[in-house]
Amino acid sequence: MARQDPLRNFRFRLEIDGVTRAGFSEVSGLGATIGVISYREGTDPLGVRKLPGRVTYSNVRLKAGLTVGGGALELFEWFVAVFAGNMANARRNVVIVVQDEQGQDQARFVMSDAWPARYATNDLNAKGNEVLVEILELAHEGIERVQ
Repeated sequence: MARQDPLRNFRFRLEIDGVTRAGFSEVSGLGATIGVISYREGTDPLGVRKLPGRVTYSNVRLKAGLTVGGGALELFEWFVAVFAGNMANARRNVVIVVQDEQGQDQARFVMSDAWPARYATNDLNAKGNEVLVEILELAHEGIERVQ
């Protein structure tokens, strides 16, 4: 039986409504939490029972180097559409595809009805020489691992 090594975290791509968006250096916040409801009925012993409650999803933060030229404003324009109240076309399906070291797709995380909740850049500093990064934080209504 072949050894199954865990996937590395550095090789991934992002698809927004089926279109691959390259150049993201970091994706963070993939997660969900199930709330816990504690209750006790009058006939129960001294301990409490626990039931699963409401599920909440963390916002997903995307970081990419700021570029100019064709398509460079696409993420910012998506944010502006939400800011302007145009939610009819703002919700999109976002897929994060994790690849193995040979570049083969191995895991897919699908976020449904995602929309930009925050847009920012890192600080500007005349003494530095770091890459200017744009940050887009996505709210969504569910995440599922499909592969």
